[in-house]
Amino acid sequence: MQSMDMRGLSPAPVTAFTRDGEVDHKANAKLAKWLVSMEGVKSLVILGHAGEGTFLTEEERLALIHTYVEAVDGAVPIIAGITGEGTKVAAEEARKCKAAGATGALVYPNHGWLRFGFQKGAPQDRYKAIWQESGLQCILFQYPDATKASYDLDTQLAIATQEGVVATKNGVRNMKRWYVEIPELKKANPKLQVLSCHDEWLLPTMFDVDGLLVGYGNIAPELLIELIKAGKAQDYPEARKIFERLLPVTRAVYHRGSHMEGTVALKLGLVHRGILDHATIREPLKSLGEKAEAEIFAAFDAAGIGRVDQLLAAE
Repeated sequence: MQSMDMRGLSPAPVTAFTRDGEVDHKANAKLAKWLVSMEGVKSLVILGHAGEGTFLTEEERLALIHTYVEAVDGAVPIIAGITGEGTKVAAEEARKCKAAGATGALVYPNHGWLRFGFQKGAPQDRYKAIWQESGLQCILFQYPDATKASYDLDTQLAIATQEGVVATKNGVRNMKRWYVEIPELKKANPKLQVLSCHDEWLLPTMFDVDGLLVGYGNIAPELLIELIKAGKAQDYPEARKIFERLLPVTRAVYHRGSHMEGTVALKLGLVHRGILDHATIREPLKSLGEKAEAEIFAAFDAAGIGRVDQLLAAE
């Protein structure tokens, strides 16, 4: 198996809707083409939290995969978020996503585990079933330490060494665990690609990873690509400089009452950058209001992140 190369930026795009709430395939294709036009973007990960994946019907999800595959035209792999609750359900979902053109699977935990925890062995079986049923290359998704769906080290090691698992998206948000567990994962599987998803505070993780898999990649891909380069070069002063430039945007988008508000803020950021015409969302997401919109727009201005059409004109 030729593993996906994710050693760079893997944005998790939002899903663009029409003003009346239908999936806007033209707008989604525009977003996809813009993102993959940048050297350093290695994949696009759709149908996750940032993409409102669980708010779409099965028909909509599969149609969106088709749209992305056509838009990128082989430039990068399309990775689908697999969110089905039961193991059999998730495996069937993955099979359909593969048939629609996806190459990889970002495997979400059974969401019942968030409240009740998981039984030993169940996560490993979930990944195994998805791989065997679909052949999608799997990404181990490590949830925050604050949840009951955050896998202990033994579970992570078991998944990371299974056939078909090529990367881990780590969002543990506990640096004590990060500094212990990441080296152990790399020791167990030296080929495992480690991807941070700590959107709200990326800097501490930048020096241990192969890349980023983040919703943040929607709105500032250019700067995140430079941040990854600085991290790989172990150039802390340069990484710190980029981090501080991004900080107004980080605060406006991710330092909010709920991490889910970040999806709404991402869409507003894309409006400000001229990629989307409006920030239509689906329930249960709610508008952030005019005050938050103004704060987000001001943060982009403070960071010197301009409209894409202005950038293209300057070139």
